[in-house]
Amino acid sequence: TLAILIAGIAAAGYYYLEPGLPGADTMREVKLQTPLRIYSRDGRLMAQLGEQWRTPVRFEDVPDVVVKAFLAAEDDRFFEHPGFDYQGILRAGINYALTGARTQGGSTITQQLARAYFLTPERSFVRKARELILAVRIEKEFTKPEILSLYLNKIFLGQRAYGIAAAAEVYFDKDLPELTLAEAATLAGIPKAPSQLNPVNGPDRATQRRRYVLGRMRSLGFIDSAQ
Repeated sequence: TLAILIAGIAAAGYYYLEPGLPGADTMREVKLQTPLRIYSRDGRLMAQLGEQWRTPVRFEDVPDVVVKAFLAAEDDRFFEHPGFDYQGILRAGINYALTGARTQGGSTITQQLARAYFLTPERSFVRKARELILAVRIEKEFTKPEILSLYLNKIFLGQRAYGIAAAAEVYFDKDLPELTLAEAATLAGIPKAPSQLNPVNGPDRATQRRRYVLGRMRSLGFIDSAQ
């Protein structure tokens, strides 16, 4: 039957690709690049030097509104799936069958993390298969909070900002705990297209994307209508 054929192809692909992929445990050894910061004698930040601006933060220090904004925008079933979301994959598959275009990736946060650490942005079915295998490995190696922390510190958010703390500084001149709901939703809307959806390069598109994130947060019950 078709189901058996598909399962056979998937199994063959797994055993072909799996041996050549790195172990998820190597992510523990990767040091996130941070800029050189120059301070005045009284402790004021004067300058940051480097291609990547990043301020790593622990998961427990990330405001709940920021976590929920990113879950709403990128992967609302994050705490339920094993690294891949069959519903998202099915939606992407149906969309591709109907349109012939890969406009919906179906990638979970874990898959995005795997791509950021180990793979290239190349759009191909082989890269997607590698991404899925690595995502499952990551889920076995790390807890959900650890995965989300790695993701929120690693992602590129435009304007040389890597990670949510750096983005809060770059776009709003604020520390992470000071972000409003609207600002958190703005940042959560950026990962889909960092160079186009950030509020500096594309303020109108960033506003539209923020509306989408807020709408998702409302439909998921993360916020109410008043908020």
